[in-house]
Amino acid sequence: MTVSWSTFNKQDSPTVLYGTSPDKLDQSASSNLSSTYPTSRTYNNHVKLEGLKPGTLYYYKVTGTNGYEAAYLPTFKFRTARPAGDDESFTIATFADLGLMGEDGLSTATGPFGGSAHATLEPGETNTIQSMLALADTYEFAVHVGDVGYADYALKEFVQGLWGSDNATTQPSRQDCMSEQFFDQMRPITAEKPWMVSPGNHEANCDNGGVTDKRANITYTDDWCLPGQTNFTWFGEHFKMPSYESAGRGNFWYSYDNGMVHFVSLTAETDLGNGLVGPIENSTNNVNGPFGSYQNEQVDWLKNDLASVNRTATPWVVASLHRPWLTNVEPDGLDYPAWQQAFETILYDGEVDLVQHGHVHTTELFQPQYNGTLDERGLDNPRAPLILVNGAAGHYDGLDEFPSDERVNGTLYANDSEFTWGRLTFHNRTHMTYELVASRNSSVIEHWTLVKQHELEKKGGERGRWCGKLKC
Repeated sequence: MTVSWSTFNKQDSPTVLYGTSPDKLDQSASSNLSSTYPTSRTYNNHVKLEGLKPGTLYYYKVTGTNGYEAAYLPTFKFRTARPAGDDESFTIATFADLGLMGEDGLSTATGPFGGSAHATLEPGETNTIQSMLALADTYEFAVHVGDVGYADYALKEFVQGLWGSDNATTQPSRQDCMSEQFFDQMRPITAEKPWMVSPGNHEANCDNGGVTDKRANITYTDDWCLPGQTNFTWFGEHFKMPSYESAGRGNFWYSYDNGMVHFVSLTAETDLGNGLVGPIENSTNNVNGPFGSYQNEQVDWLKNDLASVNRTATPWVVASLHRPWLTNVEPDGLDYPAWQQAFETILYDGEVDLVQHGHVHTTELFQPQYNGTLDERGLDNPRAPLILVNGAAGHYDGLDEFPSDERVNGTLYANDSEFTWGRLTFHNRTHMTYELVASRNSSVIEHWTLVKQHELEKKGGERGRWCGKLKC
């Protein structure tokens, strides 16, 4: 388990005290990872705890905390991952595109300026962070499929007047404040629930395109960015995902096992391989990647990772990739985007069960399919992966809106008017349920169960093909 936290001062030796009893933190781990970056007000500290027992509750404290209670060194707790092959049922939280909630982010109603009026939170209703906190006992860890925090929106919010008309207000310091607010809001959850993040475009490209500062008569593009926001700097400094353990690369592509499930995280922004250019990889003044040591590193890693999955121990495989290739926000299609070209066939050949996306600020579920062909078995032992868009967690701009009543072929569910997050429950080796949770009151709106027989045959010593209802 890696424990990460921010401090206003550099830590000479960031340290975590931990143990299996809150009254006896008799073990410690330290590192030399305490770093900052241009425009940041804080230092980011990371300590990896090794040799932990699987499926075990640990208590811990960190050195040099921020906040009013810093002198008291609060004690938190976490539970380690289940060992691979553990067949006990478990649930995770899953969502994407989650940003700061009020004061400088999403208000109690909707984005204060330019937000979607068709999706609101009324007085007394809760936002996604509050809902996830209220239901924290119902899931074991959180998977965040890109667009984490939206600190890059500082310029956009300033131009739109959220902070008043004082031109002396500096964008860099406000960006820092927004980032700190977001982490403070998430801490009641993420100090005790592992937070697994994937990269999205807002981790790098400063999406200010088309925003005009009428006072200065300047129209900004997404090439305008603070140094700390370019090239995924903020994202790389604040998080440390298990790429070393899975032979991946930084926070960009990595995998891990938990119980019956093998989880894979990818980036759709860069490193697509085979001459394909990532959607923000070629920004004019904002260099973003590539991050691999050679052009095909991510796609080669993905093939090798999926080929090495022990489907006897972890029959379920779930992949996270921020950008979708199906959405009813663009029902005419996305014209086979580069990230679909890069990954869809590999995920299909690797027998992935669920591919979850964000980026589009809606909730959408699509019948299992591959290359535009629907799997006629639906949710009953399909060969193709189930596809989920889970980008309605909420941020400053509110939600996207479907342009018409037209729906993409294979749409099982589409909602553009409700802030939501999801829970994935792996009941056993053959049944997985996705529950859609309404942020406003933590009720379950809908749920679907995917059945997969996960039967494999070994032929000639090679990894088997799918059987079940298919002919092998």
